[in-house]
Amino acid sequence: MGKFQSKVKRNSSKYRADSHVSESPPPPTSPQHSRAHNDAVTYVAALKADLCVTGGKDKAVVVSNWRTGTGLKRFVGHEREVTKVTCLFGTNRFFSASRDKTVLMWDLHGKLGPTQTFLGHQLIVTGLAVSPDSAQLFSGSRDNTFCKWDVESGRCLQKTAISRNLVTHMCWVPAESYIVQTSEDKVIRVWDARELRVAHSFPMKQYIQMHCDVSADGNYCLTCSNGFGGQGCEATLWDLRQTRDKVCEYRGHLQTVASCTFLPKTMCATPLIATSSHDCTVKVWDRDTGACLNSLFLDGAGPLVSLAVGDSSSILCASFNAGVYSLRVESSRGPFLQEVAKF
Repeated sequence: MGKFQSKVKRNSSKYRADSHVSESPPPPTSPQHSRAHNDAVTYVAALKADLCVTGGKDKAVVVSNWRTGTGLKRFVGHEREVTKVTCLFGTNRFFSASRDKTVLMWDLHGKLGPTQTFLGHQLIVTGLAVSPDSAQLFSGSRDNTFCKWDVESGRCLQKTAISRNLVTHMCWVPAESYIVQTSEDKVIRVWDARELRVAHSFPMKQYIQMHCDVSADGNYCLTCSNGFGGQGCEATLWDLRQTRDKVCEYRGHLQTVASCTFLPKTMCATPLIATSSHDCTVKVWDRDTGACLNSLFLDGAGPLVSLAVGDSSSILCASFNAGVYSLRVESSRGPFLQEVAKF
């Protein structure tokens, strides 16, 4: 609990994106590859240095080489659309959640069917987090429950429920035993994974919290909200070392912000975050000032639903209408977002 007891100086000012920020010019025609999914892509996660795993409305989980846009393996086992995928970067195992109320485990070099099934939720599973040692899996659902599973046996070790806690996303805090979770009840909860109890809740937001991410050093949490017409449609930075108000807000999207992520320090000397929205834009922000540094409109992509960091200069973006985009962050230009490929 040390991370929630220490005191740090915080900036309580609210920031808005600069109104004069320039949009990226239309990108040159990027290489077109076979679509990873034959329907909307619902989530993307980085698996290895050149591989990503995606889930889609077509009920499939697909591993692709995001550098070449080549689909490598297609895993089938869910009966309804996949809602989330998660993995530990650099490993061969990955997990998928679905509207069919199940969580499945897959092996990159194993059979095309699931290697483990986790049964116990009564409604759609909408959040997943795996422990750093790969021994335990945590899942959250619209049934208000939060579950801890033994990965090898598939057995539910512990289950708890909080009224109205319709889970939207979950992520592990690096080097800690905590999980950050967002919910439709607008509350951001920090769970103690050892006892499966809520260690802390941040002040309730005005809009549904859609997604969360935690910085590599484990100090900051980023969440984003739904909205319309510029109302809501924001991301919020929280300091996990203190328990009070938000640190910074990032406003400028016109529709629901569905995904947010911290970008690696190698991308730029300035700490950066990225967001993607149903308004078809990906934005890069100065983490500390809240200024929007660059915005890329992906014409024809439809709602942008998920972001993942590919490597030190690349972002992957999942969309409803156009598959997965590979974007390059040119740090020498301010930073500048450029579409490289889609698949």
